[in-house]
Amino acid sequence: MKPWPTPILDGVSASRLQLPPGSWATVLDALCDRFPAIDRATWLDRFARGRVLDAQGRPLDPAAPHRTGMEIRYFREVADEPRIPFAEAVLYADAHLVVADKPHFLPVAPTGAFVRETLLGRLVRRLGNPDLVPLHRIDRATAGLVLFSADRASRARYQALFRERRIAKEYLALAPPLPALAFPHVRRSRLVRGEPFFRMREVPGEPNSETRLDVASRDGDAWCYRLQPVTGRKHQLRVHMAALGAPILGDRCYPELRERDADDPSRPLRLLAHALEFDDPLDGRRRRFVSGFDASGTGGA
Repeated sequence: MKPWPTPILDGVSASRLQLPPGSWATVLDALCDRFPAIDRATWLDRFARGRVLDAQGRPLDPAAPHRTGMEIRYFREVADEPRIPFAEAVLYADAHLVVADKPHFLPVAPTGAFVRETLLGRLVRRLGNPDLVPLHRIDRATAGLVLFSADRASRARYQALFRERRIAKEYLALAPPLPALAFPHVRRSRLVRGEPFFRMREVPGEPNSETRLDVASRDGDAWCYRLQPVTGRKHQLRVHMAALGAPILGDRCYPELRERDADDPSRPLRLLAHALEFDDPLDGRRRRFVSGFDASGTGGA
């Protein structure tokens, strides 16, 4: 039996939850216990507005009895969600593929304090296609290109481009000069989770990450580097640049964690997902897409 499609509301997909064993009388009781930060009145309001659904996408009554293993769908909401005042651009769209140019500070998909203000949500609303799925991710702090699958039938063939490393990715970064380093340069290291949980760190051992670096331009106190990640580890480019002694300008996480404060549009992370190139798995045509932004985070959209 095919799974029921995920409900979409205002460009945002419903979250899925399978109710665990427990002594709760109702679904409402289970949700209040599972998410203690959300009070009972808020859940009642969501039920009343049809934002808590069964597995088939039908609105549930708050008095619906709890059953272990019962699958429900609910729409996340964030009070006072920050608005991202920067626009994305759609560089290409057909029945199978969408290429978007993401501004700094906009997350690719819902996470943490962001539900509606995401690149995915904006594109679903803009293009009217609830089947959009990002084929890869870039950090909220990073600007540039993101590819989306627009059709379930062809999705796996585009996902294989990333899994099998058949797509060339090029980033541009502004960082301090490295006059003593010979270019082009290859950085290989072993990356593992650090502290806090969202940071990465290098440790001794068999390398699991690789980045090819070159200098695109030399200009005073900041050089523009061309970075080509061979692997796709979290924060790989940021960790590698910091380890070489040239942390990317505007980086709040590396080499040291800075206090997390409000986004400062005048000081974005100077990292840009500049270009993507690959043979299209559907027709074999060579494709190359280039961001409209520059390494300083300006231009384009």
